[in-house]
Amino acid sequence: MNQKLKVGILGATGTVGQRFISLLDNHPWYQVVTVAASPRSAGKTYLEAVGERWKMDMAIPENIKDLKVLHVNEVETVAATVDFVFSAMDMPKAEIKALEEAYAKAEVPVVSNNSAHRWTPDVPMVIPEVNGAHFAVIKDQRKRLGTQKGFIVVKSNCSIQSYAPCLAAWAEFEPEEVVVTTYQAISGAGKTFAEWPEMVGNIIPFIGGEEEKSEQEPLRILGRVENGAIKPATFPKITCQCVRIPVLNGHSAAVFIRLKQKATKEQLIEKLIDFKGLPQEEALPSAPKQLIQYLEEDDRPQVTLDVDYEHGMGISVGRLREDSMYDFKFIGLSHNTIRGAAGGAILCAEALTAKGYIR
Repeated sequence: MNQKLKVGILGATGTVGQRFISLLDNHPWYQVVTVAASPRSAGKTYLEAVGERWKMDMAIPENIKDLKVLHVNEVETVAATVDFVFSAMDMPKAEIKALEEAYAKAEVPVVSNNSAHRWTPDVPMVIPEVNGAHFAVIKDQRKRLGTQKGFIVVKSNCSIQSYAPCLAAWAEFEPEEVVVTTYQAISGAGKTFAEWPEMVGNIIPFIGGEEEKSEQEPLRILGRVENGAIKPATFPKITCQCVRIPVLNGHSAAVFIRLKQKATKEQLIEKLIDFKGLPQEEALPSAPKQLIQYLEEDDRPQVTLDVDYEHGMGISVGRLREDSMYDFKFIGLSHNTIRGAAGGAILCAEALTAKGYIR
């Protein structure tokens, strides 16, 4: 790519917005030129707006510090400065939905980390290695919106990254039933331990809305495009519990699975290791070379050892073994704010760029 595409970040001062900024620093295809946020931040420099709320390990990039924060609702002003935007806004879902459509109608492609449009029938919800083919529905979305370039694509929920790709890797064995418990890090709530001291040494067995997302979103990911909309798959049947645990980064999942077609442990591991998709075939900048690693040790994957696999863009699986009630059980781990949030959205944008939807 001879010239970098100009990128805006909506909701740039929040935790996910900060992660976008850190991951896009020195990106080979994209340059952040615009940051937008709520009225309380608008008009300030990014450094003034964020101040001590910066949560990333790296410092705020020098080229971002002095950017003037624009008002996220001033769509035409923001749209005039960018080729596309990432959406990481923190506001009521109905407001996010309307605002993302406003940007798309202003002919700005929107790659969203938010859940507002995950069930809009003609909006692809994408894990790029699994269902990049769903981008085909963008043409129907553009017809509905009346746009030539503008559209919305969303990434899926952070909690499903550690097991949904495994279901795709095992598609030929026809997963029928899946029982999942996710153990989710506090950064998934946009928190640190300093901000949430009651999480130290504690677990909370409830995360609002997560169980429904964890049960339903994999079926949309595994679905197909039909008559200008995404039709969710009907199998596997998934039931899930979600637990908040005292870990900063990294969502784990304990998974039990029943398969319609017989498989051996060795076959299942081979399918995980070999699984790849559009990001690997196109060698996209943020793509893990190997999406899923399988760890043979009995005590892996561990958050401290494995959450940063492939710079946080890979998935770690271990403890695959036969089960007395289901066919198999395993443990999965993914980085919730990289693969599960900003990094996954950046990979979506790279796939859209490679396919000519963003240009």
